[in-house]
Amino acid sequence: MAQAMVNFRMDEELKREMEETCRKMGLTMTSAFTMFAKKVTREQRIPFDITADPFYDEENIRRLKKRSEDMEKGINLSAHELIEEDQ
Repeated sequence: MAQAMVNFRMDEELKREMEETCRKMGLTMTSAFTMFAKKVTREQRIPFDITADPFYDEENIRRLKKRSEDMEKGINLSAHELIEEDQ
């Protein structure tokens, strides 16, 4: 079977932690990612739950767009109350 090179970027600390975790399991990152790819391909799904960030909810996006439009028009603006702290 021909081999292909796959490159992608990852946070340096996450990579270090992943390498250490794989090492403790007797794996390399290559073997771990290969196992992941085989499972995804076989099951036609990501093998763990992925949840949506509620920030990107349709209703929230609509509200943000409306506020942005209002701000550009100079309407519906409220003053922000600053809280002073003793230092």
